[in-house]
Amino acid sequence: MLQVSAIREDVEKVIQGLKKRNIKDVESLITSVLSIDDQRKLTQKNLDDDKAKVNANSKLIGESLKKGDVQGADKLKDSIGTLKTLISSAESNLLRFETELKELLYKIPNVPDEKVPSGFGADDNQVVFTTDLLPTLPEGALPHWDLIKKYDIIDFDLGTKIAGAGFPVYKGKGAKLQRAMINFFLQEAENAGYREIQPPIVVNEASGYGTGQLPDKEGQMYHATADNLYLIPTAEVPITNLYRDVILTDEDLPVKNAGYTPCFRREAGSWGAHVRGLNRLHQFDKVEVVQIHKPENSYAALEEMCNHVESLLRKLELPYRKLLLCSGDMGFTSAMTYDFEVYSAAQQRWLEVSSVSNFETFQANRLKLRHKSKEGKMQLLHTLNGSALALPRIVAAILENNQTAEGIVIPKALLPYLNFEMIN
Repeated sequence: MLQVSAIREDVEKVIQGLKKRNIKDVESLITSVLSIDDQRKLTQKNLDDDKAKVNANSKLIGESLKKGDVQGADKLKDSIGTLKTLISSAESNLLRFETELKELLYKIPNVPDEKVPSGFGADDNQVVFTTDLLPTLPEGALPHWDLIKKYDIIDFDLGTKIAGAGFPVYKGKGAKLQRAMINFFLQEAENAGYREIQPPIVVNEASGYGTGQLPDKEGQMYHATADNLYLIPTAEVPITNLYRDVILTDEDLPVKNAGYTPCFRREAGSWGAHVRGLNRLHQFDKVEVVQIHKPENSYAALEEMCNHVESLLRKLELPYRKLLLCSGDMGFTSAMTYDFEVYSAAQQRWLEVSSVSNFETFQANRLKLRHKSKEGKMQLLHTLNGSALALPRIVAAILENNQTAEGIVIPKALLPYLNFEMIN
């Protein structure tokens, strides 16, 4: 959520940044925010003044009674009664203005960093890096949805029977490959200085608002209505919310946490080969990395997180590319996002496997996540997160790119976590 103070500090910069996101009537939106905030501040001032008058008149009543001035005391009592009526009305108006302001701010996305390219969608994203050589497969190579049937390692029909479409069942070497990849990603995160967290996979409404899934993405989340809990779409939500309403000191920073969770997404997209098999699921496994920094250090941290993701893809020997997302393709809460895609040789297309984002103060403002310096100065912190990595499309690329006549060759980096070298 944008800070009103930051909007006031440079209104034109905010307007131009939101225009990059192709939002209509930006000027009107920002004018409404500032107008409501003006009314809120004026109401708060009048409320404080009237409360001060009540306190002052209450003291004067006692002094008047000591002097025997009953009539003067009665007038002061009448004045206090009038003031209390005004205070009650002002408190009601203040609550209304605060609610209106918050609801309006919840609808406004983050302002993109100046380095973010303008654009409307995926076609306008900027390719930062691409692997030199893409794999070529022999004639007759199969896409992963045929390979999983051939080797009986993932069963979509059983998943549909148990839960519905988009909930696969991993079997035998398929299940072991999943476990090996989770352990590999977690160990690599630990080696990079991340502390492992095992969070709940359901969150309350406050947590959804804290990281920006609510009210923007409620339609994409599974909602347990009886308890008003949401199944998490990513471990970012519970791990970042560990720091909701928290004040961190210099000694606490930087925060570097990593966690494995299953992830749940109601919206699984359209029909077609591009979402077939493991390409898009309702439930999938992912290791997430989260960092919290002072503002001056967050973009260096973003590059560090990107380097970590790249190291994983290189160790898995997967061809990949790195994209800087344009303003029209970024997430609602992000100030800058890099996507990583692996190349699927059998499908002959790129598959997104990671997004690494800097949210600047957008989440921290919602979370009330602040830093207190040694001098006692308070400021909002910057939050960042990234997939390191999401498993389904990694599995798809490994299966397709590593297929041979004898079977699927397992990447060397995973062998310490498995008791087999090939799926056959």
